[in-house]
Amino acid sequence: MLTAGIICEYNPFHNGHINHISQTRQRLGEGTAVVCVMSGNFVQRGDFAVFSKHARAEAAVRCGVDLVVELPSPYALSSAEGFSRAGVYILSKLGICDYLSFGSESGDIGALAHAAESMSSDESEKLTKHHLQHGIAYAAARQKAADEMLGAHAEIFRSPNNLLGIEYIKAISEMGGHLKPITIKRAGDAHDSDTGCSGSALRKILYRGEHPHIYMPANASAVYTRETQAGRGPVFMHRAEAAMLSRLRAARPEEFAKLPGASEGIDQRLLKYAKTEPTLAAILQKTKTKRYAMSRLRRMLVCLCLGITADDTGQPPPYIRVLAMNHTGAALLRAAKAASALPIITKPASVHTFPERARELFDKESAATDLYALSYTDEPSRRGGQEWATSPVVCKHPCL
Repeated sequence: MLTAGIICEYNPFHNGHINHISQTRQRLGEGTAVVCVMSGNFVQRGDFAVFSKHARAEAAVRCGVDLVVELPSPYALSSAEGFSRAGVYILSKLGICDYLSFGSESGDIGALAHAAESMSSDESEKLTKHHLQHGIAYAAARQKAADEMLGAHAEIFRSPNNLLGIEYIKAISEMGGHLKPITIKRAGDAHDSDTGCSGSALRKILYRGEHPHIYMPANASAVYTRETQAGRGPVFMHRAEAAMLSRLRAARPEEFAKLPGASEGIDQRLLKYAKTEPTLAAILQKTKTKRYAMSRLRRMLVCLCLGITADDTGQPPPYIRVLAMNHTGAALLRAAKAASALPIITKPASVHTFPERARELFDKESAATDLYALSYTDEPSRRGGQEWATSPVVCKHPCL
């Protein structure tokens, strides 16, 4: 049986994700197992996930995924490069995946591989550094380097999922793993579109207090409806704003200096406005410069609140946390426990026997979940310590 890995956020799970999974199985064979590495309670754009990681993992399994494991918060809150590298690392270390499948606007694995190879070169690094010296953001500097190296072919870098795909291919190459990348051409709009079946569009619908049923598989919609009725979603960062502002104002200067991405004084700007501004939006707006994308600043802000440092992201994930599975996923998990190069967590208490760094990271993940839970409208659901008390969701049947 072949096994395909997918690196995802499923924030929330929608019909486009079903299409990706279906086409992956069409490409590799209908019996192909699917393993997902999914962001936890915080996502790469520097925000709270709209539903908890266990609910989103359950929705994915009820819609055809076999096994979901977590991309820990320090890596989920990283740049595209860090996000991709950590996801590829976990899939590689599981020891059971044959392929990495990802969606892209291009749909051309050859073109993406060529772009990845070009941007891994010394020339690319030199050109990017040259443009950075002129005070522009990293993404813009890299695009300029690509334009100079690839000419018209550099257009491939202008689409967000192409960029992630290129980073996946780079990571596979650099790690020398056995994963083989395949790409599925995305239908419809890019993920930040205001229209159609996109995560961004669905989050806006949820924010308005509506439910985007028509854009979701029924099984995913049922999970999210249950969570909404229980007061555990949809989750938005502003509901935990007071707690975050308190944490920011109490933080010491050295904590800002240790943040991932802190460089060239941006940590000092963030420190200055975090101590004085009345809202998170105001802090971000005051800190913003043309050199730094808003998503990067949002990630830094959330990392400060979670105690995540550059040291956390500078090393690969030290464990693999299981979030949800079905019958096939349980068999995959047994195989992974025999093959994995990393310890696998199904019972949180087992973390007490892990090496120090793994224990420290799990403690930070626990604190992250405690902050996330403060955004629930249901008061009993805000209790602390949930990370230590929550086991993987086991779905015996695809339907609720």
